[in-house]
Amino acid sequence: LSDPTASASRVLVLMAGEEINEDYPVEIHEYLSTFENSIGAVDEMLKTMMSVSRNELLQKLDPLEQAKVDLVSAYTLNSMFWVYLATQGVNPKEHPVKQELERIRVYMNRVKEITDKKKAGKLDKGAAARFVKNALWEPKPKNALKVANKGKSKN
Repeated sequence: LSDPTASASRVLVLMAGEEINEDYPVEIHEYLSTFENSIGAVDEMLKTMMSVSRNELLQKLDPLEQAKVDLVSAYTLNSMFWVYLATQGVNPKEHPVKQELERIRVYMNRVKEITDKKKAGKLDKGAAARFVKNALWEPKPKNALKVANKGKSKN
């Protein structure tokens, strides 16, 4: 039998100001470190977003950008709730949050379609017709050649 302490690490977790000692398998230490770094990044991002009032932020944006901010905010909150449910042992796939995330995703796709249409170039049909007409070779009529030659011989 192997030493059980050899395959587990001791971790000191700070939760709401209280220290908790927990054992966990060494194999997941890297995943926990990455998770901790990700949580720190999310925390910094939230602090940045919360430093500016929502009204102040939205006043600087056009309606399409406002919709994007609202959708990303809603999607982020629901995603965080999804993770919370998973940590509590609740299957989020069987929870109404799944339908809410899908509904938000549908609206995000609509906004993306609108953005793509705005970015697409507008076609000036008249200019395109003139460009094509001038780019095509047209044989000159025989009468036009005779008239042009007569004009040159008189000079």
